Amino acid sequence: MPTKMPARFTDATAARKHLEALLWAEGRPCAHCGVLDESTALKGKSTRPGVYWCNACQKPFSVTVGTVYEGSKIPLNTWLYANHLLCSSKKGISGHQLARMLGVTYKSAWFMGHRIRAAMAPVPGSEPPLGGEGKVVEADEAYIGKKDGKRKHPGAGGYGHKRTVLSLVERGGKIRSFKLGGSSRDHVAPVIRANVHPDSALHTDGAQVYRGLAITKGHASVDHAKEYVRQGSAGPVHTNTLEGFFSIFKRGMVGTYQHCGEQHLDRYLAEFDFRMNHRVKLGYSDDMRADVALQGIAGKRLTYRRTNAA
Repeated sequence: MPTKMPARFTDATAARKHLEALLWAEGRPCAHCGVLDESTALKGKSTRPGVYWCNACQKPFSVTVGTVYEGSKIPLNTWLYANHLLCSSKKGISGHQLARMLGVTYKSAWFMGHRIRAAMAPVPGSEPPLGGEGKVVEADEAYIGKKDGKRKHPGAGGYGHKRTVLSLVERGGKIRSFKLGGSSRDHVAPVIRANVHPDSALHTDGAQVYRGLAITKGHASVDHAKEYVRQGSAGPVHTNTLEGFFSIFKRGMVGTYQHCGEQHLDRYLAEFDFRMNHRVKLGYSDDMRADVALQGIAGKRLTYRRTNAA
């Protein structure tokens, strides 16, 4: 028996009310001056529903002003449906598939996807360090696609032609992924230092780049040429959490998205990080995950021109 689609995905008014309830839970702030609850709803035949007039700064605003949805002609219920699809698709959803399901052009679907990914990304510097006393943080790098303008020559080894991704995950908790300019210690160490609590136990593989790091209280490594987990003095030593994450990420990038320009990689990482950070194991359902993403649209803008900027 087919499941009835929620009204917020089929009706623009229901979608607007759902978004207002999420973003204005503590009152209705003006999108221009920030004054709280000093606005009145504009009414009239020439005024669309959901527009308010700020009595403080004398400017009109709606729930989408100052968000990644601002200026879009796509109906709000279509936006909420797209947001839900992206939040509930473990390996992502391609622009072509999104276009078919939403009934919009591929160009619109592609741009919508990137605006939703921008909403998923945390505000830089807003999150505390990963780990802490008695906690384990895993660190590992992966190599994806190829750098723009680079190609691997026949017989050449290494990963110099690929893009480097470093991920850090608090075991049983949240993850953060970063696009790096290279895979040397000069690229890796500053990111770990800025994002991992010094009292954490750091677990890595046996790569040369991690040897001798004196960033955290403890550091243990596992040699993947011999084993994938070993028993350490304080418990199992492994990076299996990140191995599983990279497996999903690579399948999504190769199987779903197929190609990713270097200027877009940060947003794709934000998408996969977001789903990992709001997974079922941490108590999130698909609906809850989608609502968290909607709460992230405020204070962010992404124009089509900026989307393609590196």
